Amino acid sequence: MTATGFPRWQKPAGPPREQKRAGAAADLAIASSALTKRFRGGQVAVDHIDLAVPTGSVYGFLGPNGSGKTTTIRMLLGLAYPTSGGAELLGVPMPDGAVSVLSRVGSLVEGPAFYPYLSGWDNLARYDAADRSAPPKPAARIGSALERVGLSAAAKKKYRNYSLGMKQRLAIAAGLLRPRELIILDEPTNGLDPQGTREVRSLVRQIAADGITVFVSSHLLAEVEQVCTHVGVMRTGRLVFQGPLAELRRSAAARISVRTADVATAAEVFGKLGLADPVTGPAGLGQQGEEGVISAELGDAEPERVCAELVHAGVGVRGLSVESPSLEELFVGLTGEGFDVER
Repeated sequence: MTATGFPRWQKPAGPPREQKRAGAAADLAIASSALTKRFRGGQVAVDHIDLAVPTGSVYGFLGPNGSGKTTTIRMLLGLAYPTSGGAELLGVPMPDGAVSVLSRVGSLVEGPAFYPYLSGWDNLARYDAADRSAPPKPAARIGSALERVGLSAAAKKKYRNYSLGMKQRLAIAAGLLRPRELIILDEPTNGLDPQGTREVRSLVRQIAADGITVFVSSHLLAEVEQVCTHVGVMRTGRLVFQGPLAELRRSAAARISVRTADVATAAEVFGKLGLADPVTGPAGLGQQGEEGVISAELGDAEPERVCAELVHAGVGVRGLSVESPSLEELFVGLTGEGFDVER
């Protein structure tokens, strides 16, 4: 297992446990091997997933609602027991090592839970008091956490009067009361308006800039495109892609499309150049003079050469374009479902 991801479009295969444990300690903030959760009645919520979250990355854990993201997070944090397989946080096996490692991990799972009649400061004071390993003099920690999430001015304001974005930021502040090496956020922008989403997104960037590994589950593509360095894509409990975001972008071939009145000859040229998966447009292989479109995977061919060969063959090129699939198209191809792309 490496920190650079897995072969594109493949479910990653886990290495032997001894090798995996060494790699997790050295390079991975989160690692799992064949992690599985089966509920009573036989429903498989998480099906043999092998996570590899590089230390220092912002890892987007993506998938439609119901794909197993929250169940996976609960198992990682020791809030649910796996049916089989195992997981490690910061190189420590879970849930056996929860006492030793969770003080180094901050988390927000299934939305914040605070006392509505208490202020933001007082709520954090209660969180801090519940941590038996916390050192004395909590005021400095609480003030620093509120400042990091931009809530210093609202510290004495009652929680019930916070906006949704402020509530999410207070929940993240609770996870930052102690120095952390890993932050796990479950749908941190769920239900937020555009301003709240921007606030949380900016906060994730700030946390990552401090060298903290961030694991964020989401179904919003904007979060992935703007803040994540690595992604894992879930579909019905299975991990169908894992690796750097740039690798996901490269995983689908660009296509070249040509608009011409001589589709038949253009198809011959595409064949000679070895362009794969040729597809003709509405005009098909119509009669000469009837405009049509033909497209194919570009592969390693250069668009300039394709155009030159078409012209050399006497094909009148009325339009030529090269297009790569959008992230939305890639996710739909991986999961079979669409994602929300804006918030």
